[in-house]
Amino acid sequence: MVSAVTLWRGLRDRSYWHHFGERFGFGARLEGSGIWVHAVSVGEVQASAALVSTLRERYPEVPVIVTAFTPTGAQRARSLFKNLADVRYIPYDLPGSVRRFLDRVHPRLAVIFETELWPNLYRECGRRRVPLVLASARLSPRSVERYRRLGALFRETLARAVIVAAQGAGDADRFRSLGADPDSTHVTGNLKFDFAVPPDIAERGRRLRELYGSGRPVWVAGSTHSGFDEVAERWRLAGVRFVRRSQEFSRVAIDQAEALLLDSLGELLEFYASADVAFVGGSLVPIGGHNLLEPAALGVPILTGPHNFNSQDIARLLIARGAAEVVHGWQELADRVTALLADPDARARIGEQGRASVDGNRGALVKLLWLIEPLLAERA
Repeated sequence: MVSAVTLWRGLRDRSYWHHFGERFGFGARLEGSGIWVHAVSVGEVQASAALVSTLRERYPEVPVIVTAFTPTGAQRARSLFKNLADVRYIPYDLPGSVRRFLDRVHPRLAVIFETELWPNLYRECGRRRVPLVLASARLSPRSVERYRRLGALFRETLARAVIVAAQGAGDADRFRSLGADPDSTHVTGNLKFDFAVPPDIAERGRRLRELYGSGRPVWVAGSTHSGFDEVAERWRLAGVRFVRRSQEFSRVAIDQAEALLLDSLGELLEFYASADVAFVGGSLVPIGGHNLLEPAALGVPILTGPHNFNSQDIARLLIARGAAEVVHGWQELADRVTALLADPDARARIGEQGRASVDGNRGALVKLLWLIEPLLAERA
C-alpha cells in the first residue's frame, strides 16, 4: 500500500521515484558506526543543521547519516550538508525495511527531530540497543488524543525513547502522559532558534533587491503552498506582469514586472533578507504555517495568518513580542502590507523585536548536546 502511494505521487512529482529502494531499507553500507539524524521534511532539516555541523566539528571521525521522508527534505539536506553527511530516505516502518536500513548504517545513536513515532523503527533500535533521542520534540493537544486512542502501541513506542528533549514544558507533560519516562524527559527548547544566519546574508539580500526590486518597495510571500505553475497561471489570468526566478530575462522585462515567482528551492532566506515585509504562508488556511523564525532573525516585519499550529509556541511568542501580526484574509493582508511599506519607523521597530526574540531564545543546542554526548561516550 505505502509503495503504491509513493508510486502514485511520483506521477505528479518524479522526485518521489528517486532512490526508491531506500524506502525499503536498501542502499550503500556505511563504514563504521555513525550518528543517525532523522528530519522528516524541509523545516526539520533546517532545524537539524546546527546539530549536524556541531557533531561533525566535535567528532570528525564519526560519520553522520541524515534521513528525510519527503523529496524536498532530502533535496534540502543534500544541498545543506554536502560532504558533512550521508543523506538518504528513511525506510517505511515495515519490519524488513527497518532491519535492512539499520544493517546498512548501524548507528551508535539515533536523533529523531520533532515528532516521528514509528513503532517498528523504535522497537528495532531498542532490540539493537541503539539509544534514541527525540530532539526539539513537540506534541499538540490534538496529537495526544490521537495517539492515546492507539493505546498500548504508542505507550510502548515512547517508553523505548531513551531521552525526550521537549521544546516546552507543555510538550514534556504531554509526552509523559503518553508513557515517556519522566526521568528521561527534559525541556531543552526549540533548536530552530539556534540556526545560524549566514554572515553574508545581508549582502546577498541587497544584491537580489538590486536585481529585481531596485528603487521599489519589496514584500515577500514565502511558503504559499500552491504549485509554481498554478501560481503562474493565476497571475496570468489576473493580468499580473511577472518573471520567474528560474528563467533569464532582460533588464526591461524585470523592470516592467510587478512580481517575481520564486520557483526554486533553498533561496527563501536570502529573499527574506531583501524584503521590507514578509508574509509567511500556509497560515491563512489550516495547513499549519511555516517558518516564522527566518524573517524574524533577519529583522523583517512578519505577517501571518491565524493557522500556525505547526509552530504554535513560536507564533505565540513572536505575536506577543510585537514581531509578527496576524491577518485573516487577502484584503487585510493587502492593507497591512501597504501600511507597513509606507511606515519605515514601524518596520524598524517590529523588525528589531523579531531579531531580539530569536536571539533571546537561543541555547537549545547546548542543552541537547549535554544530553547526547554522554550517550556517544557510552557507545564509543
